[in-house]
Amino acid sequence: MIKPAILKQQVLLEDIDEAGLESIAKIIKKLSFKKGEYLFKEKEETKGLYLIHSGKVEISKVTPDEWKQTLAILSTGHFLGELSILEKRRHEANAVALDNTEIFLIPKEKKKKMEKENLILTAKITKKMLLIICKNLRRMNEKFLGMLISY
Repeated sequence: MIKPAILKQQVLLEDIDEAGLESIAKIIKKLSFKKGEYLFKEKEETKGLYLIHSGKVEISKVTPDEWKQTLAILSTGHFLGELSILEKRRHEANAVALDNTEIFLIPKEKKKKMEKENLILTAKITKKMLLIICKNLRRMNEKFLGMLISY
């Protein structure tokens, strides 16, 4: 079982109390990916919520004319796969390990079970997730506006 102190280092879980972290530690799977290996591909069914324990992950999308567009590079402490979980849909981008990477996966089925059994814990995680999504959206909007103004 993964120690709660290690889970506390994840941005998504930094505000969770010891009991909540212990609950999450029971359901998490630790996965390893070699550099260049896919965590998931566009249009694949989601396996769950991915928390980066170590390494880096590139999120990218391939355009119809086969041009790869990098959307984000995420490192230790960050999470991914949240949109597929929240919207209950398949992945809309690719995720590739840029380094040898260790992931803590909260499996989709276990997350659903947690939602039914521990609503307060689920609400805390979801709130933190939404705050981070909003922050990322604001940053992307500012970047986009900056590009428009300089054009």
